[in-house]
Amino acid sequence: MLTETDNYDDLYRNFRWDVPARFNIAEDCCDRHADGSGKLALIDVDESGQAKQLSFDDMRDWSSRFANVLKSDGLQRGDRVAVFLSQSIELPVAHLAAFRSGLVSVPLFTLFGEDALEFRLSNSNAKAVITDEGGWHKLSKIRDRLPHLQDIYVTNGAIHAGAKSFWEAIEDASDRFTNVDTAADDPAIIIYTSGTTGNPKGALHAHRVLLGHLPNIEMAHDFFPKPGDVFWTPADWAWIGGLFDALFPAWYHGVPIVGYRAKKFDPQAAMQLMADQKIRNVFLPPTALKLMRQANVKHDGVRLRSIFTGGESLGPELLDWVRATFGVSAHEIYGQTECNLSVGNNSNLFPIRPGSMGKATPGFDVRIVSEQGEELPRGQTGIVGVRAPNPCMMLEYWKNPDATAKKYANGFLLTGDLGMQDEDGYFWYVSREDDVITSAGYRIGPSEIEHTLLKHPAVAMAAVVGIPDPIRTEAVKAWIVLRPGFTGSDALAKEIQDYVKVQLAAHEYPRHVQFTETLPMTATGKVLRRELRTLG
Repeated sequence: MLTETDNYDDLYRNFRWDVPARFNIAEDCCDRHADGSGKLALIDVDESGQAKQLSFDDMRDWSSRFANVLKSDGLQRGDRVAVFLSQSIELPVAHLAAFRSGLVSVPLFTLFGEDALEFRLSNSNAKAVITDEGGWHKLSKIRDRLPHLQDIYVTNGAIHAGAKSFWEAIEDASDRFTNVDTAADDPAIIIYTSGTTGNPKGALHAHRVLLGHLPNIEMAHDFFPKPGDVFWTPADWAWIGGLFDALFPAWYHGVPIVGYRAKKFDPQAAMQLMADQKIRNVFLPPTALKLMRQANVKHDGVRLRSIFTGGESLGPELLDWVRATFGVSAHEIYGQTECNLSVGNNSNLFPIRPGSMGKATPGFDVRIVSEQGEELPRGQTGIVGVRAPNPCMMLEYWKNPDATAKKYANGFLLTGDLGMQDEDGYFWYVSREDDVITSAGYRIGPSEIEHTLLKHPAVAMAAVVGIPDPIRTEAVKAWIVLRPGFTGSDALAKEIQDYVKVQLAAHEYPRHVQFTETLPMTATGKVLRRELRTLG
């Protein structure tokens, strides 16, 4: 999409969207590269370091077969299919099968517990789930509360009653499938994002969302792709960052991506992986970079061409360390699930200013606006707004017209982030407009955690906030009022933490628990989280 240049102003001014009326992610990310030549698509690396290479031909074959499986099992255009897997061979096969079938895929994070899964599967009315043995055990506990769920396909382990073998089903199916003719604006995927009030909201995106990501990917990765490029990110493929900042843009351009299922990010193992697999392009969240710096990682075999990062400001010291360690600059980007990659950096187009999110991505009209969507003067703090329409922008919040309407004002999508644009066009992040917590690259809504905490028999009231953390940016802290008969202790705090890990999600549990007699509230009974944040 972008023409290589060293002049940002020309790049931005001359850019024009070219979104075709008919577009399908599976066709452009897989089928057009599956020419029978065995072109490399995925390098799947296991925990022992053994690598298996898969081609675009493999991906087309397996996803076509699985599309036939879904069709024979009664799924129809527009039905939802949940993908409850980590980085793996099966994950893209499942998504591609859904896309080519005109179905809507729903990525689910493998760390989700029963509450998080039940809400998303119920809200989306998913008819099928693809998961592994671990996911099956979680789903089996809530399946009787999911009347719309027809089939669970398990990728490994024993096949239990009420489940189907993913690979056996594929082996028995035809590899011939005629893709559904989808418009660029047809629904493709629902990605759930946490808010501060109520349940998570499902951002429904069209097939065109992939095209909307390309200008920033190409800019921030220094005019990606180039010969020899190989992509990797430790970011999970259950979020918009893993799927549309890495996997599908790489495949759109026919660039292989490395899949690596690490239980926990290990800085030295990451360096070894990048050296062994000759990785050239990475999306490394700031927390990963901080951990690598803390471990003082070094490896002569690492030869990166581009580093893409986002979620929080790196700061001058970390930026300098990245350049000294890898020989290239870390290019920070900005975006959110509802409209991603709207701002970014490229040190060859304009100087990086530490702390800045960069400049507007070509094709994105980004302004600082008021709550009414009125543009504010340069240098003034306001809401980061992106002018609609834009290919990267969601169609709507799934089943939530009120929240959808509140997301827009005067032709702008309101991100909910407060920022400032300086006289030279650089955007600067100030804070969230709401109470969303940014922790280790995840945006976490406090209300979902509070809802789960209240299910614990010891908890009468709970409030959750983010407090400063040197590695994660923020850590989740829960303030808890106990029911009569319970006494606060380290043992009870751990019990409550473990409860949230199991019921909700391992990445959302409160790392800090403080018991209190009362919570600060408004006259109408709303918890004043801002007062709790000042207490730390």
